[in-house]
Amino acid sequence: MPYKFENLKVWQRAMELNDEIFRRSKKFPVDERFNLISQIRRAADSIVLNIAEGSTSQSHAEFSRFLGYSIRSVVEVACALFIAKRRDYLENEEFIYLYNFTDELVKMLQGLKAKLKD
Repeated sequence: MPYKFENLKVWQRAMELNDEIFRRSKKFPVDERFNLISQIRRAADSIVLNIAEGSTSQSHAEFSRFLGYSIRSVVEVACALFIAKRRDYLENEEFIYLYNFTDELVKMLQGLKAKLKD
């Protein structure tokens, strides 16, 4: 029997972003392993983990709080993308694609939070 979060489109999209971040950060310089690579991957993991954890909450308010954590983690990923671009670890097209992905995900998370308030 699947967990509730598995059916959430926002969780599915967040998993796709997580995959993209992991795959693309493999190309970052090895000396970033304990710095930017670790940070961006942990933030990407935090997005999906907080959606999953929040979906099992006892109340909409608690789920909304976890969605807020996810939003913060998406913004952290977006900021890390700026750092990666400035350090020439990402091509402009990669940056735009991933940045737009984070923007879409924030909107989906905000939409779900708003729906929980209704």
